Amino acid sequence: MVGEVDAVARERDFFLRLLELGQADDVAPALEAALALMLEISGAQRGYIEVGVADSGDETPPEWSRVHAFADSDVAAVKDQLSRGIIAAAIARGETVETASAMQDPRFEGRQSVRNHRIEAVLCAPIGMPVPFGALYLQGRSDGSPFGADNRRFAELFARHATPIFARLIGAHQARRENDPTAAARARLSGTEGLIGRSEALGRLLHDAALVAPLDVTVLITGPSGTGKSAVASVIAANGARRGRPFVELNCAALPDDLIESELFGALPGAHSTANRKVPGKVEAADGGTLFLDEIGELSLRAQAKLLQLLQNGTYYPLGANKPQVADVRILSATNIDLAARVADKAFREDLYYRLAVMELRVPPLDARREDVVPLAEHFCARAAAKHRLPVTPLSEGARLLLISASWPGHVRQLAHAVEAAVIRAAGAGAEVVAPHHFGPSAGGAHPSEEPMTFQAATRRFQTTLVGDALRATDWNVSQCADNLGLARSHLYNLIRSFGLRRE
Repeated sequence: MVGEVDAVARERDFFLRLLELGQADDVAPALEAALALMLEISGAQRGYIEVGVADSGDETPPEWSRVHAFADSDVAAVKDQLSRGIIAAAIARGETVETASAMQDPRFEGRQSVRNHRIEAVLCAPIGMPVPFGALYLQGRSDGSPFGADNRRFAELFARHATPIFARLIGAHQARRENDPTAAARARLSGTEGLIGRSEALGRLLHDAALVAPLDVTVLITGPSGTGKSAVASVIAANGARRGRPFVELNCAALPDDLIESELFGALPGAHSTANRKVPGKVEAADGGTLFLDEIGELSLRAQAKLLQLLQNGTYYPLGANKPQVADVRILSATNIDLAARVADKAFREDLYYRLAVMELRVPPLDARREDVVPLAEHFCARAAAKHRLPVTPLSEGARLLLISASWPGHVRQLAHAVEAAVIRAAGAGAEVVAPHHFGPSAGGAHPSEEPMTFQAATRRFQTTLVGDALRATDWNVSQCADNLGLARSHLYNLIRSFGLRRE
């Protein structure tokens, strides 16, 4: 009797956890929860789960996977070799594969991965019907026993009920990807997590970055101060042929003219009053890699001449040296001033300007990517909470409206500081959300109570409120809301993303 009660409780808990899984809104956390559930139910020592896009026609379809209890050195093997034959067999046949010992099973004993990892009990169920698009793989039990019929039944129940959940999540991901102007460029680049947003302007910037990154050319990154030029330089360097080699930064405005040459090119002992030993410069440190010169417009004319020599023939003279040094360095530079105007004023060398600007990338101001304001602010909220060890406090809808309508003359940097201060104020007040008043009497340089709102800002605020109210009235039934507003559903999705609306 006790055994029957335990079995009923186990099955009840299993289905309750499946219901919770159905509430997931993204693939990655759903995979984490699914694998944890099946490890707990089956008593497996190791586990692997993957889902992807079936019959997409894409040579590199998006794929998500999670592993448990495999050593870091084994993760790649799990994905590429370890029991790939077992997983492939389950997916190809659309049937569960179960074996008490893969090493003794005629179907798998000859596989190199099975022998290398001495794989015993295995239970692998395909996810997706009628065409599998993923698999659950469980390996080994603590007592050495096979998984058995009961665990097989749970694995197949899981696969059956997980199929519509992951199909929905993957479909939503694909829809977001199709409506994300940055998606194609992000797929070609690594390390773009710090460049947050999905605006057309950001998409164009990332496209240009993906174009120049693999080319060993000089790149001039322009744009107002605070827009993220350093982050763009880091992405270019991380995706070029010199990735993994030194990436050295120097802010040309941070040092006086009499020290900038020493910092950039190095100095021999006695070259100046503070050089009592050899001072290696940034060029030497970046040899073989990338040198990023921020605020390049502040470089002195003398230093400009030496930099031009480096760009022309790969040689330079440290201070006090009479023999040239050789360096193989890719130069990336950035400025927030009009270098062409500086050239016209004879404050910047024309020949150096053309050497630096072989390819020019302009980082858009925040006003040109309004739809990125809320995603950026949400990121800064989480970052501020982690930095100050405060509870994660979401932005209220009113706060999102305020941030969207405010002006941000200091761009992304100013927004980050404003959000950080608001998070601290909200935490100090014990608030559950970051509200408009936590940003103080003004945000982003705009004083709503003193300055008239522009027609564009007022229109956007009205549209945001209208769409938000309509979504709440239909309990976020997007199809019904689109019908009520007389909009195409795809257009409503675009408005939701653009206005940064979130279901409370």
